Amino acid sequence: MTVARILAAKGRDVVTTQPHRTLAEVAALLTAKNIGAAVVADSQGRILGMISERDILHAVAESGAAALNDAVSKHMTATVVTTHEDECVDVAMEKMTLRRFRHLPVIADGRLVGLVSIGDVVKYRLEQLEHEHQAMREYIATA
Repeated sequence: MTVARILAAKGRDVVTTQPHRTLAEVAALLTAKNIGAAVVADSQGRILGMISERDILHAVAESGAAALNDAVSKHMTATVVTTHEDECVDVAMEKMTLRRFRHLPVIADGRLVGLVSIGDVVKYRLEQLEHEHQAMREYIATA
């Protein structure tokens, strides 16, 4: 199964923010959308970074509440690992596990076209295991 299949099931909507927004604005956005991260993008949809709850928490822990007035660009993760729609879900899961992040932007032709979370990948893996388990039960029942 490919990343495109996950996007087909969950949708391609991605919450983005701009680098000049404050951490307080992004915290409000994440809370309103009930999500853990947003892609920081420019007006052409190019990925500049990622900002997560964890990034905000680290900023506040280091600088106090005043950090909430800082620009996202100051605290975002600037080096973003991405995937493409044709990538195997297992490869995407390996990227996320080895590099210890929970959100993987999907790009096509240099533009953001979706976002896959660790939750999406785990859901896929559980469905795959259940399918294999069911096939094994059916095989045993007919043997």
